[in-house]
Amino acid sequence: MEENAAFAAKFKFPYRLLCDTARSIGTDYGACQGPQDECARRISYVIGPDGTVTHAYPKVDAKTHPAEVLRVL
Repeated sequence: MEENAAFAAKFKFPYRLLCDTARSIGTDYGACQGPQDECARRISYVIGPDGTVTHAYPKVDAKTHPAEVLRVL
């Protein structure tokens, strides 16, 4: 958790980062197979105001994905 705090401070994120050390959320959303995975894959979801997933992106390119999601929003 300290690493996440340092990362957030370095990039001046105005919000707390999720720390899923048990990989339970990553497993639920398909970003990893289970707790044995070293790290989660880059995936993302757009969740609507009603709490339902409106768009799923199973493979994300960190350089182009933000613009892709902004077009959807």
